[in-house]
Amino acid sequence: MGKLIITAAITGSRITREITPHIPITPEEIVQSAVECWEAGAAVVHIHVRDPETGLGTQSLEIFQQVVEPLQEKTDLILCLTTSGIPGRNLPIEERLAPLELKPELASFDAGSINLGQSVFINSPEFLESAAKKMKDIGVKPELEIFDLGMIVTCLRLKNEGKLEEPFHFQFVLGTPWGAPATPESLLHLHRHIPKKSTWSVIGIGKGHLPMSMMALIMGGHIRVGMEDNIYYTRGVLAKTNAQFVERIVRIAGEYGRGVATPDEARRKMNLNKKMWNNKDTLNVI
Repeated sequence: MGKLIITAAITGSRITREITPHIPITPEEIVQSAVECWEAGAAVVHIHVRDPETGLGTQSLEIFQQVVEPLQEKTDLILCLTTSGIPGRNLPIEERLAPLELKPELASFDAGSINLGQSVFINSPEFLESAAKKMKDIGVKPELEIFDLGMIVTCLRLKNEGKLEEPFHFQFVLGTPWGAPATPESLLHLHRHIPKKSTWSVIGIGKGHLPMSMMALIMGGHIRVGMEDNIYYTRGVLAKTNAQFVERIVRIAGEYGRGVATPDEARRKMNLNKKMWNNKDTLNVI
């Protein structure tokens, strides 16, 4: 089955302090939360950054640098930078892809358009082809964000056209408004359609968080947790830190008898570029 890769999604783009006072907003808060998750056992952090004026998501390269550089100095985390912007606001392609200039090891690749509640999250063929080309050109592995089965079909088409390369890493996003539900049946259905060489992880939005995590644990997949996806630690009780979610999964995985992957072990499992930052701020080849 192999060791479990835990991803922590630190902040997202929309949750405000009015919704929960504990959401990290500033670059310093995002860095601190990511470090806490790393210390708790996360191998990957999924990074959005926030506009200091509005508190909402931004694709500002300068603000991404204020998060990425300290994390590279302090940790050996795998950084997955978002190309989503703010779903529903549908930023221009160039703006969405700006964080790729920092050459992260992973970047999100939302593999199709979808209704999210009362808004439409547009990921046009033009965006997908631009993102795939830029990631391929600079050596960034796409994290294929899958909200429904058609998005897997899209990824396989892009592979056949030479625009995406195996082995893939899929992130199943279950439980969004009007997306695939966070149920065992949904996860099993999606899992049946991915290439056998792929790695995969699952997100359960809101109340689907823990049930989907348990499904991934026993199926040999991997798990994403964090305040971007779920702000409650238990029913009606707000999580105070992202690390709480990581600590719980580490504890449950230990009881189950499945080890937790270090960032270096996760790199090998996901076939990432063989590079990592150490705490002395020098780049090593592993």
